[in-house]
Amino acid sequence: MLSPRALESRSAAGLAAEIARLVTDGTLVPGERLPTVRQMAADLGLSTGTVAATWRALAHAGVVTSRGRSGTFVRAERREWLSPRVRGMSTGGGRPVAAPSGLGGRGGHGIRLDLSLGTPDPAMLPSLERALSRARPRADTGRYHDLPVLPELHDALVEDWPVRTVEALTVVDGALDGISRTVEQVVRFGDRVAVESPGFPYIFDLVEATGGIAMPLESDADGILPASLARALARRPSTLVLQTRAQNPTGVSMSVERARRLADVLLTVPGGRAVTVIEDDHSALIATAPAVTLARWIPAQVVHVRGFSKSHGPDLRIAALGGPARIVERIVRRRMLGPGWTSRLLQSVLLELLTDSRSVAPVRTARLIYRDRLDRMAAALRRLGIDVGAPDGINLWLPVRDERAAVVHLAAEGIAVAAGGPFVADGPAQQRVRVTAGSVTENVRLVADALARAASAPPLS
Repeated sequence: MLSPRALESRSAAGLAAEIARLVTDGTLVPGERLPTVRQMAADLGLSTGTVAATWRALAHAGVVTSRGRSGTFVRAERREWLSPRVRGMSTGGGRPVAAPSGLGGRGGHGIRLDLSLGTPDPAMLPSLERALSRARPRADTGRYHDLPVLPELHDALVEDWPVRTVEALTVVDGALDGISRTVEQVVRFGDRVAVESPGFPYIFDLVEATGGIAMPLESDADGILPASLARALARRPSTLVLQTRAQNPTGVSMSVERARRLADVLLTVPGGRAVTVIEDDHSALIATAPAVTLARWIPAQVVHVRGFSKSHGPDLRIAALGGPARIVERIVRRRMLGPGWTSRLLQSVLLELLTDSRSVAPVRTARLIYRDRLDRMAAALRRLGIDVGAPDGINLWLPVRDERAAVVHLAAEGIAVAAGGPFVADGPAQQRVRVTAGSVTENVRLVADALARAASAPPLS
């Protein structure tokens, strides 16, 4: 039971940290009801605004949950529809919002800036109205055995593919769907799968769900380290999964030279067994680094997935997948026993978005705006003594003294970020948080100041 008089701090950040410690050590148990804001304020001699800010901080950090008039409770409910690591990422925060005109000091009263989601800024997405109005196929047309990809869309995708020729190409229901379907075709139970760490939590959970064993690889500012990949290959993995640009969570884009060196390493696999490479280019049209693929050197081993969620909207649910026909055609054949194909109506919408100049221009502008936002945030953090490199896309990987303390302290200031633990495949935590800096539209210095304060916050226990 929470005893307000046992709490020493009188700031929202301090109170949030103290209560989070009580949850961590088991003093407060899941499902326990906390005092009301008015009751806590009266017992502590504080304003209701300070206590309300404390409750918001704990909610954003995923420590407590509000049930309206029933009160605030230590979080207990499970989210079974989420994979294990992604469940750990979820903070229960709301929709992303633009940075307000001022952060309102360290109390964070009434301020919410959600930088935890890893989703694009809605204001940067092209309008779908024109594309929808010009989409030619009607929902009631088409035959079940028609080609799974509209010929015009196929040609448009091939024309902009990162290699001159691609043996086979199809469309799927988002980048993760493409990765999932490829993993299902090439990973057998017990296979080792080399993955970036830090990397995307869904990929780790996907590998495990398929019966594979994730093998973490080390990376630097150019991508996966060739020496790390060479060590992993000695253990004979069947598959390598990597992100080519705007790597989530680090924001690193792989250089062409690094891609060449990785391809060279893969050509020397012990025993001559070819490793299948699955490339995730989820931020293709908003990343500023040039397109890169290992298929330039080892085309028979590479399946490249190009996503459009970051550039055109997560709810569009469409991505392109290209690579060796022996793999792509198996994926197409398996989909015919499930969804069949990706909606040709959506395919027609994507075709318009990729070819109509009035839809292409906003995406090109968004790429430059995201680049500017991340550059300004990285520069502001460097001035405060924090180096986050030169991230691409929309995310940056912030080093902190203690991950959980940073999440709680930022939440107390009205800022939500994603805890770094779920982004690590195995081994010790790196003490980082992921910040979707592409959503910071103004007041960069104030946000950077808050991030720096959180980065130095001492452990909660």
